[in-house]
Amino acid sequence: MNNQVARLSVVALLLLAALVIGTTYWQTWATAGLEDRQDNAIQRVAQFTVRRGLIYSADGRLFAARRAVKGKGQTFYFRRYPADDAPQVVGYSTQSRSRAGLERSLNDYLTGSNAHLNTVVRRTLDRLKGETVTGNNLVLTIRAKAQQVALQALDGNCGAAVALEPSTGRVLVMASSPSYDPNLVEGHFAEIAKRAAGAKCSSPAPLVNRATAGLYIPGSTFKVLTAAAALDTGKYTPDSSFDDKGYCIEYGKKVSNFADQSGPEVFGRVNFVTALEHSINAVFCEIGKKLGPLTVLDYARRFGFYKDPPLETPSGERVPSGLYDHGRLFRPHDPNQVDPGRLAFGQERMQVTPLQMAMLTAGIANGGVVMRPYVVERITTPGGGTVRRTDPHVLSKAVSPETAAAVTQMMEKVVESGTGTAAQIEGVPVAGKTGTAETGVSHVNTTSFIAFAPANAPRVAVAVYLENQQGVGGHTAAPIAKAIIQALLRGPA
Repeated sequence: MNNQVARLSVVALLLLAALVIGTTYWQTWATAGLEDRQDNAIQRVAQFTVRRGLIYSADGRLFAARRAVKGKGQTFYFRRYPADDAPQVVGYSTQSRSRAGLERSLNDYLTGSNAHLNTVVRRTLDRLKGETVTGNNLVLTIRAKAQQVALQALDGNCGAAVALEPSTGRVLVMASSPSYDPNLVEGHFAEIAKRAAGAKCSSPAPLVNRATAGLYIPGSTFKVLTAAAALDTGKYTPDSSFDDKGYCIEYGKKVSNFADQSGPEVFGRVNFVTALEHSINAVFCEIGKKLGPLTVLDYARRFGFYKDPPLETPSGERVPSGLYDHGRLFRPHDPNQVDPGRLAFGQERMQVTPLQMAMLTAGIANGGVVMRPYVVERITTPGGGTVRRTDPHVLSKAVSPETAAAVTQMMEKVVESGTGTAAQIEGVPVAGKTGTAETGVSHVNTTSFIAFAPANAPRVAVAVYLENQQGVGGHTAAPIAKAIIQALLRGPA
């Protein structure tokens, strides 16, 4: 009899322990997952009783605030956005359209429902005392003043600009155009499309973050990656010599250089430095054929291609760069499946995001080491204490320091005396590369420019991509990159 009582007592204790553990789990540690589900209507309503955390730029500008609305026996807290300089990154939090951007991906921190011990204790105490739960704040890496400069420089064009700190991966600028006012998402959604209707592209899509989800033909900016691969494999040096006839032969057909008023440019005998300086397609076509497409794509992967670019924004708002075939990412295993000559100068079926090209540029600037990009500097408690801080993290070692240094010198020549002179900054050495990609529509190009500065001690790496342009990258995108670099170099180090 005593044994039966003892067994019953043990079972009862185990059941009680399981109940306590289960209750604790669902009320604390699993809360974040439950509350982040877009289809959980009850939780969405309940979250508006929380004082949602604030979102700040790196230089203290308030991107996301809150406003209190008193109801029957209850106070609700809704969003207002004092600054709409980075809406595609910050996103929105609304009743009718749920959330996007960081408002979605970091919703658990912003509502104080994350599983960090400090937050769990604070939230539990607030509830026991009957006080309103207050969420954590986000401090971003984006510099508001430079972000404004980028948006103004994009000036109604459809496209995007990204600036990174090469040594850490901090996102200093992430501008997408056309943009939108997040205050209009709730109740005035139609006004967003109306305001974007005049943008210079067929599908303005202002809510899309073109910096991370816009795919562009890279054109000649991709030559930086080809050059890095060519040097790093040891098959070429900066002094390697080429005989440019104005074209190369690919699959029995001529692939010509850029055409000026008198026809395709012809440079004759040149070295590798001059080939990048003047963006000679025929030379890079020959390099691509010798390297082979699989080698070029292997180096692309080293810089982050073929993977979603890592960032704190929702995964559905980021896409990988690489070859695309009929709208799907194409991973060739047979070299005969890819045109190596056109791949080498950024045509073929290669499509890239501005963020990925900024990562490539920053990797060269950082001695061949690609840092993981991040846009959230730290998460803080309402009182200012640190909940989480982002530490710089190495994503990959793409090329050797010697290769990166050689490519840097070649890119400097592009800005000094080549196709990128519009990016020159007095007293600051700039390394850059222009891009002008044909779209299949006569006189309509995708233009671009990538750069970093100062070239001898890089603090900023930039990528700018523009849609539906009639000019070339050196005239359309390079001045935008210059304006962003100047804004950032004037700011805090």
